[in-house]
Amino acid sequence: MKRKFGDRANWRRITRRHFTSRYVEGEQFTGYLTLYTIYGLKEPLWKTYGHHTYRIADKGYSWLQYYPKDSHFIVTAMFDDKRNIVQWYIDICKKQGVTDQGVPWFDDLYLDVVVVKNGEVFLLDEDELEDALCRHDITRDDYRLAKVTARNLLRAIDAHEFPYFMMSLKHRDQLFHNGEFRRK
Repeated sequence: MKRKFGDRANWRRITRRHFTSRYVEGEQFTGYLTLYTIYGLKEPLWKTYGHHTYRIADKGYSWLQYYPKDSHFIVTAMFDDKRNIVQWYIDICKKQGVTDQGVPWFDDLYLDVVVVKNGEVFLLDEDELEDALCRHDITRDDYRLAKVTARNLLRAIDAHEFPYFMMSLKHRDQLFHNGEFRRK
């Protein structure tokens, strides 16, 4: 199992970035909310899902990331340089926390759900989850947690009950200002 950090400090592709993190308490969302803005990079990052290829990281792109309190998933809304949504990437995780420096982290459980801007939904890395179980990198309980969490997320998305799509679009308009959270 790999621990991943919201500031992506080890991401060598990125040469210049800005990272901000806040703890938010509200009716719709409680947890850490981060904004990762890319100002310089060695080369853009492209991902293919289905029959389409999407650029998900480039100069001026911003990733708004939700770490919902007491949840087993993390949601990343990826916006292009014109603040248009590119995709939502949902990491399934065992647990999450925050460093002494205020950087949120999560222990990745391999399974991911991607929803691209046209509404297509993809469940990724089932093979990695199976391999992790076979290698004893995760327990049988971790495996079940990942599968159940993914199933619940897919059901919520299919039923149009997953709040993070609209929430991220709203937060993009409210919180973005020159790539940073607005000052209060």
